[in-house]
Amino acid sequence: MSALDRRLNAFRPDLADKRLMGRVEAERFVAGEPAVIAAPVADLHSAPDAGARIDTQLLHGETIQVFERKDGWAWVQAARDGYVGYVDEAAVGRPLAAPTHLVCVPRSFVYPEPELKAPMTTVHSMGARLAVAGEAEKRGTRYALLTSGEAMIARHLCPIGRHADDFVSVAEQFLHTPYLWGGTSGFGIDCSGLVQLPMLMAGRNVPRDTDMQAEGIGAALDPENGLKRGDLVFWRGHVAIMTDGEHVIHANGHTMTVSREPLGEAIRRIEPLYGMPTGYRRLVVAL
Repeated sequence: MSALDRRLNAFRPDLADKRLMGRVEAERFVAGEPAVIAAPVADLHSAPDAGARIDTQLLHGETIQVFERKDGWAWVQAARDGYVGYVDEAAVGRPLAAPTHLVCVPRSFVYPEPELKAPMTTVHSMGARLAVAGEAEKRGTRYALLTSGEAMIARHLCPIGRHADDFVSVAEQFLHTPYLWGGTSGFGIDCSGLVQLPMLMAGRNVPRDTDMQAEGIGAALDPENGLKRGDLVFWRGHVAIMTDGEHVIHANGHTMTVSREPLGEAIRRIEPLYGMPTGYRRLVVAL
């Protein structure tokens, strides 16, 4: 009975988000409980099945709302972009402390102590949220000491609230990163993830999927008036970022990596399969 987008609204015939009461039909409505992603990266599946499609990924420290825990799966909604789906329940936890920093390089190792020669314990992606309790220095290398007792390279972390000046420069850090459908991390990323994560690092919280981005980011523009760095080019199911007036960077299935190429070449290659670009968008700068 509802035209609500199931990607962004938690409702099923048997269970739904209490906030949707009166808008959808369900046997039971729940408020859910707040939690965080405890794993470095958590795949968000379309169904409670490891073989189900991965729609997106959630990063360490992200806040979520949990509506159901059943058979090893958690049905959740991400606070940052509203995406709904199923994650492995083992990836769900509670924060030890409020996060203070974000990882601001594509990937960074976690060590059991402030010693880069120590075997790493895990690795985090850009965008992971962590709580830093202090600092240490050893042989000229500064470490951030986490509340967990572990350590990371201090220069790989940025205080929450400090934003990159240019989201395109952030996207360019992902050159040669493998393409991954549904990927949103430094371990693997897709085309809309390459827009969303760098914009997050630049202080802009934007939608997840290309159709949402094509409607919700900036303003439409006419390419005949010229394109510039930071403009977005949309195809059916794909998006690329202009790095200057003639070149794009995008996570794509052609190279299966994040790559840079002339826009004209991308258009010619993509057109036989997916048609011509469907739109162009430019960020609106707040005055």
